[in-house]
Amino acid sequence: MDGIAAVLPFAVGVAISPVPIIAVILMLFSSRAKVHGPMFALGLLLAGVNPKNLLLAAGAGAAVAGLALPTTNAVIAVLVFVVASLTIAGPVTYYLVGGESARTRLDATKDWLALHHDAVMTVLFLALGVDLISKGIPPLT
Repeated sequence: MDGIAAVLPFAVGVAISPVPIIAVILMLFSSRAKVHGPMFALGLLLAGVNPKNLLLAAGAGAAVAGLALPTTNAVIAVLVFVVASLTIAGPVTYYLVGGESARTRLDATKDWLALHHDAVMTVLFLALGVDLISKGIPPLT
């Protein structure tokens, strides 16, 4: 459980990236959405790691390593990190399951994320910063 608690803030940091979510929603509105959406999601997973996500993944790895967990617990923590980071799969799944009724909600979500991108990222980095500082101070004292 300690490993999961250690990686969740980092997973949230990876998960809350409005730009890939907006991009996958745009793909879902194309004429071949049932092909484009899942392929775009897969492409992001295989090729698209931005510097923010690399640092967050490194932080998650360091957090798990610092706990000196048994191998099974460490693997579970890493799996939780990976699964919790896959927010782009959410819109694709919703579109495939919800069909046309999902289109209106996804379009509204895309518009909201585009409008509030800066605020979302500011709150995210503030929360991550507070979390990292709160974890970094006790070892120094």
